[in-house]
Amino acid sequence: MATDHRTRAAGPSAREPLPRVPFTVADEIARHCADAREPNTVHLELHLPGRVARDRLREAFEQALARHPRVLMRERRRGPFARRHEWELADRARADVVVFPPCEPGALARARHRALAEPPSLTAPPPLRLEVVEEPDREGCVLLLTLHHTALDGPAGLRVVATAAELYGGRSAPPAAPPARPPAGAAPRRPGRGAAVARVAAGRPGPAPGNAMLVTELPVPRRPSGAAHTVNDQLMVATALTVADWNRRRGAPERPLRITMPVDDRDRGPAMPIGNGTRLVEVDYAAAEVRPDTDVGALLRATAGRTRALKSLDRPQLGRAAELLTAPVVPVAARAVLARGARRLGARWISTTLLSNIGRIPYPMDFGDAGRATAVWVSAPAAMPRGLTFTTASTGGRLHLVVRWSRALLGDEDGRLITETFADRLAATDGEAL
Repeated sequence: MATDHRTRAAGPSAREPLPRVPFTVADEIARHCADAREPNTVHLELHLPGRVARDRLREAFEQALARHPRVLMRERRRGPFARRHEWELADRARADVVVFPPCEPGALARARHRALAEPPSLTAPPPLRLEVVEEPDREGCVLLLTLHHTALDGPAGLRVVATAAELYGGRSAPPAAPPARPPAGAAPRRPGRGAAVARVAAGRPGPAPGNAMLVTELPVPRRPSGAAHTVNDQLMVATALTVADWNRRRGAPERPLRITMPVDDRDRGPAMPIGNGTRLVEVDYAAAEVRPDTDVGALLRATAGRTRALKSLDRPQLGRAAELLTAPVVPVAARAVLARGARRLGARWISTTLLSNIGRIPYPMDFGDAGRATAVWVSAPAAMPRGLTFTTASTGGRLHLVVRWSRALLGDEDGRLITETFADRLAATDGEAL
């Protein structure tokens, strides 16, 4: 909630302060641990079968931002002894929030590179950029949204684009309900608690810093009728087996795996809270569970039990340690030093990788005469020490996968091999393969 509920008077002479919103725990930790070599961006792209009208899209997106005023944020300047980071909520977006790069060969590849390398500003609202990409040899267009992850996450970006689609197409539709969570249960025991978890083994990193990614499309794996596990559990097992397989190929020692999994309980309707609203839980695997001869069916059942328990836990957004690090009892500058130090000292216990499963896109993403989105890809940042993330979403019965990695850890060929391995391991979880 805003800490300052005063509203500004209308007109250019208004001098009332802008409404303020304190940073969440996730916002502050991201702000403290920022590294210019690995920009903290979320990439989101929608593929449309037709092309949009420029002025009409600009107007629809501007109206969508107005309907979600929490997105019109910028970081407030603070003094050296301030106890909080705060967002200021503006009443309008900067002029260049929607851009149209030249229609030319390779435009999509260059836009994807910008999404990973050029974060939107945190000092000019909103902290996002929408590029409308067209290529002469490609039908339709791609809407590529880049979010600064210090301020916004993928589900929030999807909600804003969904509102723009409704306004552009002149049709509104209720979103799918968020998944029901099971009753609270005991947290699963962590195997090897206190021991260092596996890191993704280094491959052949390239000379340039930053992130790279590979975008691919796969069938959604089937699950037997009445199975206890979900598609998310199948994706989790595929992630664990992929990383374990990669590490064995690179000669890394066997260690427990820990996979971070965002959980989003927000309502997906027009009043969805905008910002960084997911909470992070961690799914653990003992080294013996992810060997080549593992029983995939048994691993799926074990994973289902762990994820059900973790989703039901009442837990702070990033855990209790992060909550303590961001408590406003000392100035922000001192907390920043503590947060960066804790990250360095605790690197060996940071999770191995991250799997962010957006799930079935809950909105029609119907842009009228430009058509409905035929594919939606989202990717989460892959900063070190994790250096590798998997992000999935599904539309039309297809799974849209982005494998994203730090160039300080892996090269392009490494990313291709990991993506191929993930596809193979996911196929092994298919209901007909078990």
